[in-house]
Amino acid sequence: MTEEAAHHTRLERILGIPLAPDAVRQWPQSGELIRGRDRIAEVESHFVGLRIGIGRRHTHGDTVVVEWSTDYGDGRVYRNVSIAETADGRAVRITDYWGEPFTPPAWRHPLAERLDMPPDGPWPPGSALLPD
Repeated sequence: MTEEAAHHTRLERILGIPLAPDAVRQWPQSGELIRGRDRIAEVESHFVGLRIGIGRRHTHGDTVVVEWSTDYGDGRVYRNVSIAETADGRAVRITDYWGEPFTPPAWRHPLAERLDMPPDGPWPPGSALLPD
């Protein structure tokens, strides 16, 4: 069985662990909460043509943090972070943060340093995203 075949949902593939049947997924950007593994999979099924690239996964105790990129099929790449709380090796509560990259305004240039975005990671570039 391939790694992808071992996962029921995209979120499980992103996190690298299974979801609990009663897992809760939160999206603060849209103010939504999705309850249950099956409902999470149903919502995911509406995103046809999605491409995903996993950057880094960090595990500390009962918390998993993943940096990843996605393209919904229109060529626009979003940088994402998912934080999962786990119990018994399964994700039980997940919060996803995402955003489309943008060019910062000129007034911020003297106040900020440029974040190095190497092609190997933590957020894969659009050219490295794989079809779902």
